[in-house]
Amino acid sequence: MDLNFVCTHAGRRASDLTRRDVARALLDVPSGVALVALPELRRAMMAAGNPLSVVFWESARTILNSIESGAATVGDVQRWIESTGTEPILMTPSYFVWPEEDERGPVSTEMFAKLVHYLEARVQAGEIDPDALARGDQAARRAYEEMQEEWLGGPLPDGRVPGFAVNDEQDEELFAAWDEEEALALEELRRIMEELPKPPEPPVAELDRAGARLRALLSLPGYPANVLRACAAFEESPMPDDDRALWLAVAAGIAGPMSDLPEEDDTLEEWTDLEGEPRHEDTVLAHLCAIQHADWLAAVTALARLGPGVLASPERIARLIAESEDIDIEEQDLAGQDIDDLAATESLFTPVVTLWGYLGVVDQDDVLTPLGWWGLPKALERAWSPRD
Repeated sequence: MDLNFVCTHAGRRASDLTRRDVARALLDVPSGVALVALPELRRAMMAAGNPLSVVFWESARTILNSIESGAATVGDVQRWIESTGTEPILMTPSYFVWPEEDERGPVSTEMFAKLVHYLEARVQAGEIDPDALARGDQAARRAYEEMQEEWLGGPLPDGRVPGFAVNDEQDEELFAAWDEEEALALEELRRIMEELPKPPEPPVAELDRAGARLRALLSLPGYPANVLRACAAFEESPMPDDDRALWLAVAAGIAGPMSDLPEEDDTLEEWTDLEGEPRHEDTVLAHLCAIQHADWLAAVTALARLGPGVLASPERIARLIAESEDIDIEEQDLAGQDIDDLAATESLFTPVVTLWGYLGVVDQDDVLTPLGWWGLPKALERAWSPRD
C-alpha cells in the first residue's frame, strides 16, 4: 500500500485527497499492512503538499492498532471514519439510516455522493473541524450531526428532498421484493392445491349463518371487530352484500392485512407515552403482518392435506410449519434454537387461530371445520392475488 494505491482507490490526485479518502483506503487492506504503510504514506502526503494533520495520523494509528488486536468494534471503525469530517453518518439522531454501500440503489448512491461533496465544501469553508471530531469533541459531533440532518431534510435545486428520496427508493425496492415473493408463493400454492382433492363447497345455509355472525360482529366497536375491519379494509370500502364474498374477504385479510387500524381513538397521551404498552389490537395486527409467506403456505397447505377434524391450534400449526415439505427449511431437531423458533411461530399464529374462531374456520377446540378446510386455501389465494 502506497500513495499511488490511495490515489487510485479515491480516484483523485494526491493534492486533492481528503482524510476520508485516506481512511477508506487504509480500511480496504489488512490492518497489519496498513500499519506498516502508515509512516511512508504520511511522508508521501507531506511531500505532495497535503499533509493532513497530526491528530488524523494519530487517530489512524490508534484505530488500526485496535483493529489488529481485535479490540475494535464495527461501531468504533464507523465512528472513526465519520470523524474525518466528510463521511456521512450511517444513522442520524432522527434515525435516518443510509443503506450499506453494496445495497444502495441509484438514488441512494447519488444522494450519498452529493452529501460527501457538500461536507467537503463545509470542511474547506472551516465550518467542520475534523480534528475536533477525531478528538471526540461532543459539541463538534452534535454540530456535524445537525448539519447532516438539515441537509437531508432540505430541498435540492431540483426540488427533491434527499432523505425522502432515499427512503422512497428503499420502499420501492422493498415493495418490489415483497411482490416477487408473494407471486412465487401464489404460484406454489396453486401448484400444491391442484394436486389435492378439491374440498366440497360448503352448504349455502352454513355460509349464510357464518355471514350473519360475521356481519353482526363487524358492526361492533373495539376488538376483534376493528382488527377484522382493518384486515379487509372495510373502513375504506363497503362490505360486500354476498356472504361468501364477505367471508373470503375477511379470511384473506387475516393472511394479508390491507389497512391499518383507524387513528381516531388514539389520544395524545398514547402517542407521546413511548414506554406505554401497545394496545392489544395493535399487537394482533403486528403479529399478522409479521408472518412470512412461507409460513402461511406451509400452514394452509398442511391443513388442506389433513382435512377437517384436524387440530389447528397455534402449537400444532407451528409444528406443521416446522415439518413442512412445501417450503425450503432445514431439518430441525426441536432442540435449542429450534424450540425458540417453534415458540416464535406459535406466538405469531396465536391471534390468527383466535380470529379464525370468529369466522368458523376452527371450532371452540381449535379443530379445523369443513368451512375452514374449503375456505382457507381460497382466502390465501385471494390475499396473494394482484389487486386492481
